[in-house]
Amino acid sequence: MKKVAAVFMALAFMFCFAALAAAAEANPLENGEKLTHKEFADLIPKDRQKTVDDLYKKWEEVIAGKSAAYLLDVRSHPEFDAFHIEGSSHIHDGHMYTIPKIITDPEAEIWVFCRTDHRAKYIAGFLVKYGYKNVYLVVKDAQGVDGGLVGWVKKGYPVVNYFFGYADKNGIHYSKPPLKERKGKSFVREFSGQRGEEDAKY
Repeated sequence: MKKVAAVFMALAFMFCFAALAAAAEANPLENGEKLTHKEFADLIPKDRQKTVDDLYKKWEEVIAGKSAAYLLDVRSHPEFDAFHIEGSSHIHDGHMYTIPKIITDPEAEIWVFCRTDHRAKYIAGFLVKYGYKNVYLVVKDAQGVDGGLVGWVKKGYPVVNYFFGYADKNGIHYSKPPLKERKGKSFVREFSGQRGEEDAKY
């Protein structure tokens, strides 16, 4: 009987310790971030949440001059300089408050993406709150392929770099720097002097 009681006490102690450890690990701030992130993502209607395949089709239209959409990369400057989608616009996510000064048409079609889709969800939500009417968000697809540049590269879609030129699923296609990017009708870069940029608007 004493052995059984000792076993029960040991088990009870283990469960209590595990519960305390789990409570200590739970971070209410992380939960708050997740809830806020979802709140911003939910501001984008489901029919405007697009995959990298959709982004690729839109990119082809933009480069061909058939669409005036902004393809807005909100990654950091080092990420963008490392490689990016040719002709994409760029405004660092930390400077989202500058977007209304740069893109002044509330009816502008804006496709927002980042490395995966975490930052893009915040920025797209802010754009809706600012008053933009045609915001599209690039997210993970039904097969689990990430949105943003991670998903874009996994699909083998082309990226560019100021120094090496072009890269896609077939490898790097070197071109002598500086790279001269093709651009669509609607194109902005945050700062003049960004690599590959000749006419930043802010």
